[in-house]
Amino acid sequence: MSVYVDPLLRHGGSDSFRWDHSCHMYADTPEELHAMARSIGMKRAWFQPDGGRLPHYDLVGTKRKKAVELGAIEHTREQMVQFMRDRRGVAAPTLFGGNNAD
Repeated sequence: MSVYVDPLLRHGGSDSFRWDHSCHMYADTPEELHAMARSIGMKRAWFQPDGGRLPHYDLVGTKRKKAVELGAIEHTREQMVQFMRDRRGVAAPTLFGGNNAD
């Protein structure tokens, strides 16, 4: 599976996301991303299309660990930025947008 997670970082919490350490989970295709999200117990409503820049789910440490156990590839922050650059123009925002069902 080509699903990736970047390092856990302190982003600070918010009213809607109380955890202060989180990371991004992203993938080469929306199908792979949503399948992994389901496998680790994420709700589709938590998906963030991010305008097509980096469609992702935010993960806390326990979800990140589970994703890695199921085959997610650990990326550095620099690798995540390179992934975004490489994918620019490849995946249209509508590819990752749409229905928030699940």
